[in-house]
Amino acid sequence: MSIVCARAATANRQTGKVRPAPTSARSVPRMPLPRVSVVIPTLNEADNLPHVLPRIPQWIHEVVVVDGNSTDGTPEVARALWPNIHIVTQEGQGKGAALRSGFAVATGEIMIMLDADGSMDPAEIPMFVGALLSGAEFVKGSRFLQGGGTADMPCYRRWGNRAFVQLVRFLFGGHFSDLCYGYNAFWSWAVPLLQLNAIGFEIEAMMNVRALQAGLKIVEVPSFEAKRVYGIGRLQTIPDGWRVLKTIWSEWMSPVPRQAALGIKQWATDAGIAGDSFEFWSGGRALTPYSGDTSGQVNKEPQRGQNTAHSEK
Repeated sequence: MSIVCARAATANRQTGKVRPAPTSARSVPRMPLPRVSVVIPTLNEADNLPHVLPRIPQWIHEVVVVDGNSTDGTPEVARALWPNIHIVTQEGQGKGAALRSGFAVATGEIMIMLDADGSMDPAEIPMFVGALLSGAEFVKGSRFLQGGGTADMPCYRRWGNRAFVQLVRFLFGGHFSDLCYGYNAFWSWAVPLLQLNAIGFEIEAMMNVRALQAGLKIVEVPSFEAKRVYGIGRLQTIPDGWRVLKTIWSEWMSPVPRQAALGIKQWATDAGIAGDSFEFWSGGRALTPYSGDTSGQVNKEPQRGQNTAHSEK
């Protein structure tokens, strides 16, 4: 082998031919990436934030903490853990109001929702962003895809979530495997499209249903939900479950939000900030639709013979 290489080098010198440099040595232009904003609603989560903020990737553009008038020093703890953090005071009450307050001030092209109690793993953020960069428009975490799971869902809540999933499939189509889970990521242009107006935890179901109705390219990715680190969760099974049910029924009975959402999606597409090409950040590089695990594309019509059922753990 060494003799062959030596002969080839001699021939190159004699003929004046120079081999191109290896790919790794060439100057490859770096494509600009979209800015990512992480929005975290908080209410007396000072003990839990040390288990959340330090685990967020450092390349995140900004972290927005929406504080609901905490009395335990949550804003001070957040500033100590993430010096450049953006803290805003929540307008109104409930998780829905907190998220709207955060979305209103976030400056990134990508929005990611993250809970402050330590139940969602920030290490999963690259998976959500990767799905968006691959062509998805709305990415939702699922505890019931292979690779996901939950340590914080009693049987009665599991049954309730499954019933809501089946109801949404029946009324709106799609192939959701999870509904009442708030680990979501989406392009910022989709915020006015969703027209969020829910108050409490039902905001998660509303987002998922409206994204489906608006025709967004939705992809589910596996996510693991841990137990909250400290404190007692504020989710109340019966009252919040009832609000989720009323939200689903309201979305089905009211066609106005659906038509308005479709109009906003068309406007965003015509303006060049939605669709298969995101030229406003990608330097003109066209992105093809999500080409990963097609079982996760929940609003894609199944091909003949394709099994689209998701099993719950």
